[in-house]
Amino acid sequence: MKELIEQIARALVDHPEQVKVSEVEGEKSSVIELTVAKDDLGKVIGKQGRTAKAIRTILTAASTKLKKRSMLEIIE
Repeated sequence: MKELIEQIARALVDHPEQVKVSEVEGEKSSVIELTVAKDDLGKVIGKQGRTAKAIRTILTAASTKLKKRSMLEIIE
């Protein structure tokens, strides 16, 4: 999951070297924290949060296949 989010985020931003993804895993769920450069924050969130919602939808679909629950946190 971590690699998936990292690859998507790097494709969206202008400064891919500043993309950092960390994962906090539990038994049945995990929280993925995404950190990007201040300039790129708007690109990852998108207009009215549409891009962030799309990333979360992809994450949910991928994690459902693994019978886990994953949540995405975008850190400013």
